[in-house]
Amino acid sequence: MQNRSLSSRVVLWAGVLALPWLAACSTVSGMLPWSSDNEAGYVTLLDGKDLNQWKSVGNANWRLQDNVLQAELGGGFLVTRQSYQNFQLKAEFWVDETANSGIFVRCTDPQTINATNAYEVNIYDQRPDPSYGTGAIVNVAKVVPMPKAGGHWNTYDVTFNGDHMVVYLNGEKTVDTHNSLLTAGGPIALQYDKGVVKFRSIKIKPL
Repeated sequence: MQNRSLSSRVVLWAGVLALPWLAACSTVSGMLPWSSDNEAGYVTLLDGKDLNQWKSVGNANWRLQDNVLQAELGGGFLVTRQSYQNFQLKAEFWVDETANSGIFVRCTDPQTINATNAYEVNIYDQRPDPSYGTGAIVNVAKVVPMPKAGGHWNTYDVTFNGDHMVVYLNGEKTVDTHNSLLTAGGPIALQYDKGVVKFRSIKIKPL
């Protein structure tokens, strides 16, 4: 009886001591939406196999190369054929240090896309005004200090739900704000302006 009681107390104390570690793991996981989100409900927009869900606007030389979407010449956008209003979007991208790119959402005019008729989640390490550079939503939500995306693969996790918008870059929250200027649905557009820009995975879950 004494040995059984002692064993029970040891198991109980082991469980108590493990609780802080388990809580810490849960907290860390919660900070990384890219790695912890359930994949259920996501639709693949880009997987390196085809561009059937996209159309080109402008003369950027978008192409699939080694299962990666890439552009380094011209200028313009790759625009989804479908519109989205409320969603969570995940994207993996690579840019060089000079690149100017971005993910435009709720585009109200798919033929003439800019940061006034769409929301631009920016990718631009050398933007003259860095407060709206990489990690920011141009003219809506600043990021200070600006993170750098050039020279390595990055992840964006972007949620738009009504007037609430949240952006994570590489698991770090850069935007959490409200803006009601553009609440209707619209296509999503990938921008190429300069440098080298690559995307290798884009998924979206309507909300």
